[in-house]
Amino acid sequence: MSQAVPIEFVDDRKSGRLLAVEGEAVVGFIAYFVLAQAPHALVAVHTVVEPGHEGRGIAGNLVRTFYGIAADEGVPVVPLCPYAASWAAKHPDQAPEAPAAVVAAAKVQLDSDSDLW
Repeated sequence: MSQAVPIEFVDDRKSGRLLAVEGEAVVGFIAYFVLAQAPHALVAVHTVVEPGHEGRGIAGNLVRTFYGIAADEGVPVVPLCPYAASWAAKHPDQAPEAPAAVVAAAKVQLDSDSDLW
């Protein structure tokens, strides 16, 4: 019986992706950008789990990891992605709410640059 390959989470900041990697395959990701102005929040815009990998907790673990990266960097998360926002609402102890001004700035930056996602 084969052993399950653990999923690793890889922050590819240059491409704006937090990747869930299983073996050699990317099985999910969060598309995000870094807010241009201070406090340089991490802004989640889309969460994807590849077909055939749903129902394994990958999306939730991606969002949990994303919040952990932000906490390590001392910056807030703005969950503009509906899945990330839903996860954050269910886990307020792990997902502190970003200040309203930071959320507004993230929306302005996203609206002004369609390349961000």
